[in-house]
Amino acid sequence: MTRTRTRNTTRPPGRRDQRRPRGPHDWFAERLLAVVSGQRPVHSLLGLTVGPAYEQLVTLAPTGPPRERLRPVLRHCGRFHPGPGVIEAFARIATGERVSAMAFRLEQGPDLRWRCAAVEIQGPRP
Repeated sequence: MTRTRTRNTTRPPGRRDQRRPRGPHDWFAERLLAVVSGQRPVHSLLGLTVGPAYEQLVTLAPTGPPRERLRPVLRHCGRFHPGPGVIEAFARIATGERVSAMAFRLEQGPDLRWRCAAVEIQGPRP
């Protein structure tokens, strides 16, 4: 009888890169980008925002019907932990040859769920 060895890894089979597990800042960066680029409606983040973040998203999101345009891509997302239950994150966004920067703050509530408390974009809107 032949035994096959299984490797105990956290990576999916066949993946050879060394990417780390994704954190809440990665998840929020993708959702925020989808909203500010018009791919998702603002209200899709209604329960995931606190403070002024929802109103900030309303002003950042495009108005009117979706247009045919280049789809923005999240190039890099990083984070800083200024204290317990807080993540200040940043993301680099590419739309064709244009590059924008997005900064956002996540706060962990008493229910241990992360919510976006603020969001800003510098450069051309995605």
